[in-house]
Amino acid sequence: MSTTLFANGTIVSATGRQAGDVLVDGERIVAILAPGQAESMGVVADRTVDATGKYVIPGGIDAHTHMELPFGGTFASDTFETGTIAAAWGGITTIVDFAVQKTGELVQDGLAAWHEKAAGNCAIDYAFHQIIGGVDDDSLKAMDYLVDNEGITSFKLFMAYPGVFYSDDGQILRAMQKAGENGAMIMMHAENGIAIDVLVAQALARGETDPMYHSLTRPAELEGEATHRAIELSKVAGNVPLYIVHMSASEALEEVAAAQHAGLNVFAETCPQYLYLSLEDHLMQPGFEGAKWVCSTPLRTKHEHHQKDLWKGLRMNELAIVSTDHCPFCMKDQKELGLGNFSAIPNGIGSVEHRMELLYQGVVTGELTLERWVETCCTTPARMFGLDKKGAIAPGMDADIVVWDPNTKTKLGINDKHHMNMDHSAWEGFEIDGKVDTVMARGMVVMENDTFTGKVGHGQYVKRGLSQYLH
Repeated sequence: MSTTLFANGTIVSATGRQAGDVLVDGERIVAILAPGQAESMGVVADRTVDATGKYVIPGGIDAHTHMELPFGGTFASDTFETGTIAAAWGGITTIVDFAVQKTGELVQDGLAAWHEKAAGNCAIDYAFHQIIGGVDDDSLKAMDYLVDNEGITSFKLFMAYPGVFYSDDGQILRAMQKAGENGAMIMMHAENGIAIDVLVAQALARGETDPMYHSLTRPAELEGEATHRAIELSKVAGNVPLYIVHMSASEALEEVAAAQHAGLNVFAETCPQYLYLSLEDHLMQPGFEGAKWVCSTPLRTKHEHHQKDLWKGLRMNELAIVSTDHCPFCMKDQKELGLGNFSAIPNGIGSVEHRMELLYQGVVTGELTLERWVETCCTTPARMFGLDKKGAIAPGMDADIVVWDPNTKTKLGINDKHHMNMDHSAWEGFEIDGKVDTVMARGMVVMENDTFTGKVGHGQYVKRGLSQYLH
């Protein structure tokens, strides 16, 4: 096996930073050395990556992606091949995607379909959560099987999308009780979908069809209410671990913070779009342009306190993780399915390439420390979702390493840095302080010198353990 030495950089972890060198042998990190120690020990690596003036951090883990997801009569435009290559460009070395069980389908059949999509097609490592679209005796038994045999230890339920993925409170309670038995995490799309459908129908009846009404018919109060209800159900089920996905609203964050202060195993993520984008600046753009930013939960108004509260939640660890909910659709032939009817616009934004870059801006502006950036993007996702060999730079861990250059800038956009399979960028014109310099994924350098150097098929399926992040 070949050896690589990351030399002369500043190693940043969730708990601090130090000058040092990282020695990799094959697919594993084998040593953290003081600057120059390798030379004094007579260690001669096959390859040296000079990280002078740069940060050496663990590879990013995006714990919420949707490659090739069927939605609204079409499919997310990134395949596992294109999506994982784009992720590598952004310093992501592991994704956790969602296998889907639709109502009436066996859970194992849905999982098998996702294994078939991903196997041999990924440039970086990948794992799966399992969506349970129909809670019944068979799917509850399957939850045990997936925990024990498939390395899938988290199950996503939906309080939204009646007729597609929706689970009622009784079904949610049964799934939570099962998770209480097998140790799994319940992930929740927390919006009151029954009430939202009423508001959508009323808006369309009034002729309100533009993309901005996607947000106006999914008010923050209904995200807060659903989050509260999910927390109460998890309490009834015995303080079952609960993880609220793609949080956008202060009302929902308040519910999570209160639950945490009461000592409950309740966690949440947000996404870059909720930290930077808004109803006014994006969804309300003229004509149909706003469709580019239709996602669920929706972008919120910038005149309220949502973005400020989300940044504060990240600082205080009320929000544990920033994921992307990467679910890209092209405008042509996909988003355009909703011309004249906002409710038919496929929901999703593409961000897997830009999460590390965008969150680093919080370091630049003083919203986050360097250590907190690494913690929320790399270390906590690994601990939350049982990725035992990832998320930290330490001997014995997978050699997932990013060299980050803080001394330059990166311009995002369709004609600049853009490798996702989309005909537009949700981040057009954003200029980022810093740059992904070099990316190693499980011992292979997959990006350097502004060139993808990886290999499709290098990425392996990772079986996950139980969450290591519980109280």
